[in-house]
Amino acid sequence: MNFVKMHGTGNDFIVVEGGPVEADSTDWPEVARAACSRRFGVGADGILVIRPSTRAAFGMQIFNPDGSEAEMCGNGIRCVAKYVTERGLVPDPSHGNGAALPIETLGGLMTVWPQHGGAEDGSIESVRVAMGAPELDPQRIPVAVENPVTGPVMDYAVDVGGNALRLSFVSMGNPHAVMFMDSPVGDFPLDAVGPMVENHPLFPERVNFEIVNVHARDAMTVRVWERGAGLTMACGTGACAAVVAARLAGHVDDRVSVNLPGGPLLIEWDGAITSPVYMTGPAATVYAGQLLTA
Repeated sequence: MNFVKMHGTGNDFIVVEGGPVEADSTDWPEVARAACSRRFGVGADGILVIRPSTRAAFGMQIFNPDGSEAEMCGNGIRCVAKYVTERGLVPDPSHGNGAALPIETLGGLMTVWPQHGGAEDGSIESVRVAMGAPELDPQRIPVAVENPVTGPVMDYAVDVGGNALRLSFVSMGNPHAVMFMDSPVGDFPLDAVGPMVENHPLFPERVNFEIVNVHARDAMTVRVWERGAGLTMACGTGACAAVVAARLAGHVDDRVSVNLPGGPLLIEWDGAITSPVYMTGPAATVYAGQLLTA
C-alpha cells in the first residue's frame, strides 16, 4: 500500500488513495491502529483515505490512531488538497491559483482553495478551507446537558475527576468542548484531564477538548486533546471551535491568529450563526513509502 506522510502545523497523517467505499475490503480501523503507532508503525495522528465522490471532486475518510472514524479534520483536509492538486488529480488546472475545490467528508461537504503562494515549482504552500457554519444546538453536537436548549451553551460548569471546569460546546462537524483560562495553557495537565473530558458521560460520542488563552482581540493560544488521538500538535476544527466560542463570548473579533504547538492558523468568522468559519494554514509533504501488509 503506497502512502505519503504529510502534516498540517505538526498534525501528521498517512495519506493513501482508495477506491469506492463499497468496493473496499480493507480493514481500515486495524490498519490505522497499526500504522499510526509511533513505536511500531509509521507514526501519525491519523490515516486519510482519498476516495472518489459523486458529490464533490473527492471524498476524504479519516481514521484515528485508535481505529475510530472521525467526521472531519481541518489539518487533514489541507493535506488532501495539497496532495490531489500537486499530483494533477484535479481536472481543473486553475486549482492552486484560487479556484474552489469541493471535498466530501463524513462531516459534510467542504470547499478548499489551494494556494501555491508564488512557489516557483507550483507546489501548494497553504490552503484556505470553508469549514461550514458552527453547530451550537447541544442535542446536535451532541452534549447531554440538563434542561437542553437549542441555542449556544457557554460556560457550562462540570466536575471532571475533581477538576471544576467551565466549558463551551461547539460542533465543527465533530464535537468540541472549549475552556478559557487565565493561567498559561502550557501549565495545565491536559494529558491527565483530556482523556477524562473526552470520555465524560456528557458526551455520548466523546469529545475534543480545547484549552484557550486569549491574548488580544486577534490572538489566542490553544492546546488540544483530540478524540481518538490524544495530545496533538494542532487541530484545525479545534482552532475553529475555540474562535467561535471566543467570538460568542465577546473576547475576539472576526480574524484571529490561533497559535498551536505546531504553529499558527488564521481563523475567520463574522459571528453570524449561519455564516461559515474559514481556516487558512500550511500543508507539507514529509516523505513517501509503502505499508507492508500480511
